[in-house]
Amino acid sequence: MLQFGPLARSFYEPSARTVARRLLGHWLIRNLPGGPCGGRIVEAEAYLADDPASHGYGGETARNRAMYGPPGRAYVYLIYGFHCCVNAVCRPPGCAEAVLIRAIEAEAGADLMRQNRPVPATIALSNGPGKLCAALAIDRALDGVDLCDAGSPLFIARNPNVARFRRQRGPLLASARIGITRAAERPLRFHLDGSAFISRRTRGEPILKPARG
Repeated sequence: MLQFGPLARSFYEPSARTVARRLLGHWLIRNLPGGPCGGRIVEAEAYLADDPASHGYGGETARNRAMYGPPGRAYVYLIYGFHCCVNAVCRPPGCAEAVLIRAIEAEAGADLMRQNRPVPATIALSNGPGKLCAALAIDRALDGVDLCDAGSPLFIARNPNVARFRRQRGPLLASARIGITRAAERPLRFHLDGSAFISRRTRGEPILKPARG
C-alpha cells in the first residue's frame, strides 16, 4: 500500500517558476471517504507576482485571497462558471504567486476517480486542469486548504523516487502557457513530455538542468 508524506512548507517558498518544475513527479492526493486517490503531477504552469496573466496581478480580492499566502496552501478557482482549477500557492505571505496543476497520471484510487468523472479512458480522467479537479472532487470548498498536512482533504505528497520518474517520463520541457491571452508567450508551462497524460502536445525547450527536490 502506498504511503504518502506531504512536502514541507519550505518547498513552496521559492518562486512559482521554480516550484512548478519541482512539483513534477510528486503526488497530488485527495482524501475522500472511500480512501485516498490521485496521481503524480506531470504538467504545471507558474503564475508570478509581476505576471499580467495571474489572478493576483490586480491586487487582493475575495476570490484570490488564498494566493496571498501563506505558501503551501491550495488556491481553487472556478472557470466558465462550472470547472474548477487547483493551484499550489508559493512565496511568502503577501506575494501572490501560484502553480496551476494541469495534469496528473491517474494512479491511486482510479476507480474512485471514475465515480466522480465517468469516462471510458483512464487518461481522460486527469489530462487537464478541469478534468483532474472533477475526478478528485476538488471544488471551491477546498480553497485555502493546507497542502502540507497529510490529514488535509487535499495535499501534495513527496515521491521518494521522483528523479527516476522524471527520467522515465522525460524530457522535461518548458513552453508557453495554454488558454490565456496576456503574457501567453512566457515559457512558464512545464511538463514531462513522455507522459501520456499531458493536456496538450506543444513545442517546448528542454530543461537541461534537472529539477531538484
